[in-house]
Amino acid sequence: MAAVEARLPGVPADGILIGDKKYSGVTLTLDNCLLSPERLERTPSSDHGLAPDTEEQLRREGCERIQAAGILLRLPQVAMATGQILFQRFFYCKSFIKHCVESVAMACVHLASKIEEEPRRIRDVLNVFHRLRQIQEGRPQSPLSLDAGYIALKSQVIKAERRVLKELGFCVHVKHPHKIIVMYLQVLECEKNSKLVQMAWNYMNDSLRTDVFLRFSAESVSCACIYLSARTLQIPLPSEPPWFLLFGATEEELRDICHRILRLYTLPRVPLSSLQQCVSKCRQALEVSRVTGGVQPNGTPNLVDPPASFSPASKTASPAAGAVSRDSPLSVQAMKNARRQLQNGLDRPRQPPRRSRSVSSPVRSSSSSLSPGHRRRLPERDRDRDRDRDRERAREREKERQRERERERGRRERYTTQRR
Repeated sequence: MAAVEARLPGVPADGILIGDKKYSGVTLTLDNCLLSPERLERTPSSDHGLAPDTEEQLRREGCERIQAAGILLRLPQVAMATGQILFQRFFYCKSFIKHCVESVAMACVHLASKIEEEPRRIRDVLNVFHRLRQIQEGRPQSPLSLDAGYIALKSQVIKAERRVLKELGFCVHVKHPHKIIVMYLQVLECEKNSKLVQMAWNYMNDSLRTDVFLRFSAESVSCACIYLSARTLQIPLPSEPPWFLLFGATEEELRDICHRILRLYTLPRVPLSSLQQCVSKCRQALEVSRVTGGVQPNGTPNLVDPPASFSPASKTASPAAGAVSRDSPLSVQAMKNARRQLQNGLDRPRQPPRRSRSVSSPVRSSSSSLSPGHRRRLPERDRDRDRDRDRERAREREKERQRERERERGRRERYTTQRR
């Protein structure tokens, strides 16, 4: 464990009491962010009525999309592992009901590529996910059209990436067990057994589809992958004392991790489109519960809407507001005037709406928004001012075009120099 502890200046050695907690320093660690059992048992998606099996399948499908996209983008395995762990962390902070699985998966791929110093363009990420969607749905493959939908999708992915960073507090470091597995096998003198090494590596990559990296340390996950591979291939390992005690793992942790990895192979494969339909139903039920003020589908009381006692209709009029009684003479006279104005408006024949001569914005009062007839009636001074403004805009546009031509010329010269 690599940790650095820094003492805050001006704070006593025993710490300072803030509220009911005592603070004395800041500890920086490179270990993975392990979640508490309370957060692991009750996720935001379950609070919104999503079934645990559906949530587990959504996590697996999202991680598999990230893995497949990373292969097509030719990313290293470390970058794909980082994207899957960030995906798992995010959906323990936010709900599948509120956030799109595909958008978050694309954001995690793009973010992980930058974290592992293998950056990829957003356009390439969008094209890869578009192709994966076509392959899964059995549609003929066609390129992603660069239209308004593409621009909206790109903006959505950028916003999702910002949301992932915000929810994780910009803590995106991930400690991977790839090197740890190789090191442990060397200590056990099993690095020459290619089958054992490959199977442990495969189990470790498959474990990324689960949440074991949020429950256990990377060392325990590495030991569990070696333990499961040795059991499968029937390879004996030191048992007196047990070999995993040397690496700080316990048998309970190993069994728990192995059960979670093996459960991954027993889950039925459900298409992502069917899972998204289940999410849509839960979202509609959640909206209905908010409107009706009832409980959510899983029985959780709705705490989003304010109580009935805070309804604006239940508030009494304030004496300082100058409220007028309904029976007062002033109120009766006002009602008569309103009735008379309404009757006059109904009796008057309707006329076509007149075109307003006012400009939509008071700041930009240009004559371009007026009709030719109105423009002729403008004073000579206003016409000269508008003419000067149009000339100034034309000069600015010409300068911008000239700068663009110079930039294009510079790019061509650099390209020609690189080709030489």
